[in-house]
Amino acid sequence: MTPLRQRMIHEMELQRKSKQTIKGYCGAVSQLAKHYNRSPDKISRDEIRQFVHHLITERKLASSSVNVKLAGIRFFYQQVLGQPQFDLKIDRKKSGRLPEPLSRSEIENLLAVTDNPKHRAVLMTAYGSGVRASELIHLQPQDIYSQRMLVHVRNGKGAKDRFTLLSERLLIELREYWREYRPTTWLFEGQNGTPYSDTSVQRIFNKAKEKANITRGRGIHCLRHSFATHLLEGGVDLLTISKLLGHRNLQTTAIYLHVTEKHRQGIKSPLDLLGTEPPECGE
Repeated sequence: MTPLRQRMIHEMELQRKSKQTIKGYCGAVSQLAKHYNRSPDKISRDEIRQFVHHLITERKLASSSVNVKLAGIRFFYQQVLGQPQFDLKIDRKKSGRLPEPLSRSEIENLLAVTDNPKHRAVLMTAYGSGVRASELIHLQPQDIYSQRMLVHVRNGKGAKDRFTLLSERLLIELREYWREYRPTTWLFEGQNGTPYSDTSVQRIFNKAKEKANITRGRGIHCLRHSFATHLLEGGVDLLTISKLLGHRNLQTTAIYLHVTEKHRQGIKSPLDLLGTEPPECGE
C-alpha cells in the first residue's frame, strides 16, 4: 500500500466513512493512477477531466458509477492533498431512472419458489423491512426487536442508525430460520461465520426471480423499492416512509409517487375526455 493510499484511508476513517465508501473512493483514485501510469499527485486537473470523459464516452459507465468516482477523486485532492479549491467543474448527474418495484403477486411468487429457508429469510427481510443490501448483510440477531416489532439498522447509509418495520410474518420466518441455522454474530452468515456478501444476496434474488419467471427488477434493491411503493399504496405518508428508508431528503422518497398505482387510479387520459366538454362558466 502506497503512503498516499494510507493517508487517504486514514482520513476517510477519521471522517467515519463506511467501508463501502472507502473501497469506492480508493478504487476511483487507483483507476485514475493506472490510466496514466503515474502517481495521482502528478496528474493534472485537465488530465483528470479527460479521464472522466473517457469513463462517460468510451467505457459508458452509469451516472451513479461516475458520480462515485468523481466524489472519490475530489476527496483525494481536497482532503488528502490539501487543495480545497480543487474543482473539476463537472456536475453530478442523476440517472433519471424510476424505481422498478415488483407487484405484490410477484413478491409472493418470488418467496414461493425459494425453498432454502435461509434464502427465503433473506428475501423476506429485504422486502419486509426495506433495508439496503449493505444493511441487510450486516444485521445481527440482536437487531430484531420482537417485543417492539422493529428492526434496528445500525450504521446505515451516512453512518446513521434507524428503526424500520418488523412484520409478524417475517418474525415467524426468522424464528424458524434461527432454530435451524443458529446464527451467532451475523443474522445471515456465510462460511466461517462471516456475513453474507453483497454478491451472495444478489445471487439469491436473481435465482429466485428466474425461477418465478419475473423479468422486472434490477437486483435485490428492487425489494426496497417494492417496500416503499406498497406502503405508499397502503396509505402510509411520505414522511414516515422516508424515516423507515433512512432517506435524508423527503424529495428522494417522493419519487415513489411516480410509480404507485394508487396515485394513478381515477386519472383519465385527455383522449378519453374528448366529446365531453365541461359546461361554460355561468351555465
